[in-house]
Amino acid sequence: MIPLCVPQLGGNEWTYVKECLDTGWVSSAGRFVERFERDCASATGAGHAVACTSGTAALTLALRVAGVTAGDLVILPTVTFIAPVNAAMQLGATPLFVDCDDYYNLDAAATLRFLREKTRTQDGRCFDRASGARIGALVPVHVFGNACDLDEVVPLCAELGIPVVEDATESLGTVYTGGRYAGHATGTIGDSGCLSFNGNKIITTGGGGMILTADAETARHARYLSTQAKDDPIYFVHDEAGYNFRLTNLAAAVGCAQLEQLDHHKAAKQAHRAAYAEALHDVPGLSLAPLPPYADNNCWMIAVRVDAERYGTDRDGLLERLRAADIEARPLWHLNHLQRPYRHCPTWHIERAPELLASTVNIPCSVGLGASDRDRVIEALRG
Repeated sequence: MIPLCVPQLGGNEWTYVKECLDTGWVSSAGRFVERFERDCASATGAGHAVACTSGTAALTLALRVAGVTAGDLVILPTVTFIAPVNAAMQLGATPLFVDCDDYYNLDAAATLRFLREKTRTQDGRCFDRASGARIGALVPVHVFGNACDLDEVVPLCAELGIPVVEDATESLGTVYTGGRYAGHATGTIGDSGCLSFNGNKIITTGGGGMILTADAETARHARYLSTQAKDDPIYFVHDEAGYNFRLTNLAAAVGCAQLEQLDHHKAAKQAHRAAYAEALHDVPGLSLAPLPPYADNNCWMIAVRVDAERYGTDRDGLLERLRAADIEARPLWHLNHLQRPYRHCPTWHIERAPELLASTVNIPCSVGLGASDRDRVIEALRG
């Protein structure tokens, strides 16, 4: 079986983990946790970074520090892995789902229309006109590593008093090359941004996450909450309800070694996409999903789109063909506004997302994908 996306562990992982085992620093304290935070802040250009147990933990903390609370609305895309939606729900907030653009990201134009036409401001806060609920945050997700179009969205949110928490869990290494934020990495545009180091991400710690922010107080509060909000380490005094969300030194050691290889991993993924593009450009009814022209993309996940009438089979037919050839592939996530826990939540003009759901397939894109295996995938796609 050719896997969809598996980790590439070829650097100093063994050396750094052995140091943790030799010294006994294996839990949530140790030099690698702090080093990993510094290295992530440096790699992304963020002022501060806070290491967490998962991307979902990072999103939950970031939303809480941003002030999201029970009864708020949180604006989210319907096209995303469900983690940011669950994070909002854990805080008692209600997702408000919006459509996606052609890059699978939050539809910036639709979001701007909603904010301008369907909200009101009072005392520096923004409220939904229909429900009266406060807009607690907006969470743009950089899907598949594709940078969201935030040129107008972030300034308008700042004007309306809406915190922006970027879900950059799939986009480490993606950098804007045009527009208002040229030269900035995803995850460093909003009030905070969140990374994930799950096993299938461009770098991994086995499981882990990171909050990025330019604001020292945001970082301090997030770190405090991630360690059970402990005010006195001797007498165990707690002034807030916190979480056990601090990354372990063992995981951070792997992360430090992986981050040293980020540029190589990104180049390998970009090379895979280029090879697929060249080999599949003439296949009727099959095309690579486009990348935003205003960013240098990390190509974390590579998607193809199927026009069933011209290609001869639909999305599910292609998935079955690939399975029969021992090639792992997957469709787009089920749309979140249709998920059972969230069917009651408000939506705003969702039109493009169902079309992309019906036509999209992710194909193998591991950093270590060999040329012969890639050729097998191409042969199966060409039919």
